[in-house]
Amino acid sequence: MSEYGSDLAGPLLAPRSVAIIGASNDPAKTTGRPQQFLAQSGFTGEAYFINPRRESVQGVKAWPSVSSLPEVPDHVYIMTGAEAAIEAVRECARAGVRVATVLSSGFAEDGEAGREREDRLRAAAAEGNLRLIGPSSLGVVNPRNGLMLTGNAAFGEPGTPCGGIFVASQSGSVIGALVSRARQRGIGFAGLVSTGGEADLSLGAICESTLQDPGITSYALFLESLRHSEDLASFAHAAHLAGKPVAVYKLGRSQEAAELSVSHTGALAGEDSESQAFFEACGFARVNHFEGLIEAPAVLAKVPASDRRRSPRIGVVTTTGGGAAIMVDQLAVRGMKIAGPSHELVTAMREAGVSLPHSLIADLGLAGARHDIVSNALQLMQDSGEFDLIVFVIGSSARLNPELAVQAIAERGGHGVPLIAFALPEAPAAAELLNSSGVPAFRTPESCADVIAAAFARRAATISQSPAFALDPGASSAVLDEHASSALLSRQGISSSPSVVLTREDLGRAIELPFEYPVVVKVLSEEIAHKSDVGGVVLNVEDAEGIRRAAASITANVGAHRPEVAVERFLVQKMAPRGAAEALVGYRVSRDVGPMVVLSAGGVLAEIFADSSVRLAPTTHQEALDMIAEVKSLRVLDGYRGAPAGAVDELAEAIVAMSRLALTEPDVLEAEANPVYVGYASEGVCALDALVRRRENPSVPAERPVAVSKAG
Repeated sequence: MSEYGSDLAGPLLAPRSVAIIGASNDPAKTTGRPQQFLAQSGFTGEAYFINPRRESVQGVKAWPSVSSLPEVPDHVYIMTGAEAAIEAVRECARAGVRVATVLSSGFAEDGEAGREREDRLRAAAAEGNLRLIGPSSLGVVNPRNGLMLTGNAAFGEPGTPCGGIFVASQSGSVIGALVSRARQRGIGFAGLVSTGGEADLSLGAICESTLQDPGITSYALFLESLRHSEDLASFAHAAHLAGKPVAVYKLGRSQEAAELSVSHTGALAGEDSESQAFFEACGFARVNHFEGLIEAPAVLAKVPASDRRRSPRIGVVTTTGGGAAIMVDQLAVRGMKIAGPSHELVTAMREAGVSLPHSLIADLGLAGARHDIVSNALQLMQDSGEFDLIVFVIGSSARLNPELAVQAIAERGGHGVPLIAFALPEAPAAAELLNSSGVPAFRTPESCADVIAAAFARRAATISQSPAFALDPGASSAVLDEHASSALLSRQGISSSPSVVLTREDLGRAIELPFEYPVVVKVLSEEIAHKSDVGGVVLNVEDAEGIRRAAASITANVGAHRPEVAVERFLVQKMAPRGAAEALVGYRVSRDVGPMVVLSAGGVLAEIFADSSVRLAPTTHQEALDMIAEVKSLRVLDGYRGAPAGAVDELAEAIVAMSRLALTEPDVLEAEANPVYVGYASEGVCALDALVRRRENPSVPAERPVAVSKAG
């Protein structure tokens, strides 16, 4: 076992020797930079440079091949064309190299021919015990030992800052960009990896291999997609057990899921909502500001994840009222509660020589930018028990006189109530002092507020893995009619309004129903997913003759909209009384993250309002209650303006029941109860319509495991 953790982490981050295949004699070229960077950073191991066309590169001996080296290098960086890279990987594998990072492009991103080359690349690695990073990887960096296997020009600047953050990025240029933003701010790195095309090692697998490294205290992930989500899930679970927080920034807001879906659920989930649900289950803190990716870890270390929703009390103290107003505004728009100091605290501060007006913020004023005043104010605020986190907004003294307010703030970083800082002027020296003293310091108010919101939104990880789910929602599938769909959901514990199926022949006979009028009459066909869209629903039918008239009207309407559909059956359903609310409870299998459950306002306008909450499935009862609280239109269930409360617990049980499809019906790709009648507290809930889509060939196994949330 390596001092850096797993057997993979050793050659990855602490190789005793490295080799660069395709090393250039021109230090200005991308293929010439790693040699310069290794020398500049003082890499502690042996470095070999392979170029069969030269006797030396940049004044150092050049070797013709890996097999000609005096030892087998632990880690090789391959900087050649695609075909040459395949041969280089084969040679490395046969020689016994443990890790190869491949800069070369021209693989899966180049279509069918590129995918064929990538298959050959993997096959070449499989000829030995070789693991690959890339292709299209801009390299691996460990500033702790001078490892600089990268052509990223940002690392040409000496002194890559050391610290506890491990960065893994699916975009190569990002690793250099983050280092450049961290310089002279007291933020440092324990490693940076550009994962590239992930033909072999995925981002999640790389991160998990480093978890035992004591020098890594947190992770910052830059994601372009959720490919290999099962590896991310495994890493998330292990990171949670190791107590190492993870911040994530993800690109992509597309609505591809809506195009694949026959229900409203797909549109409500969407790719970004799926990602958010996945990150919540992973226990990741998702940030929306790029710079917050490296600013967040210090805050996450002070604000542990929680298994419950939180409404933290944020205190704001300042020497500049305008700057504090900016911060308050940014926090408020993210739903953060600003807690002003109490009368008792204001009095205590005044007695300690800290004079401030009683307001939402503790404004010390320009005269308050003194070490003693700031120190006294912070001690009283942190000891008061009135705040869960305090933000200090520093004025011009942050840049001109850091020995005043900044020094006093830096001395308060070890208190149980976290203290973070934002300097209104650009003040890198102040940021470096604060960060190195354990007080997270931010460059912009937007990023500061974003990270605070992400930190308190972070849940304890509930992620695990399951091998038995269909991954391709676009696979061959069949839609069940409403009667069959309701029966399937009923087996999960979701009751539906009483109903009977009538055929055309039944309409010619006496109609006797096992329930009272009024009723709803609907077309019943697996070919019509949305009955209202084709005039296939008639409400408030009062008698048998009304059923016949409704059936005739439905037949005519469907004939006008869908003449290819033969209307042979009708569903007659008991009308539900007016209840507290209507909801949509949906389920779908995402191609990226697997099964998930969706809750939103119910009815035909569900997609328009887009007021929804999403979780990985299966869910717990508490998670279902949290989902209900997140949907604004369902707040009426709490007894809005004196109205009786709705059946919240029963709705939560329906959500849990729907989510159990992940365990009991792995061939169901999509299911929806919409609307779900939510009665008042004593009336319960029931589904008034149902839709299920499932794979046509249940014997086809899932292609790979996907991540799911653990219920319970």
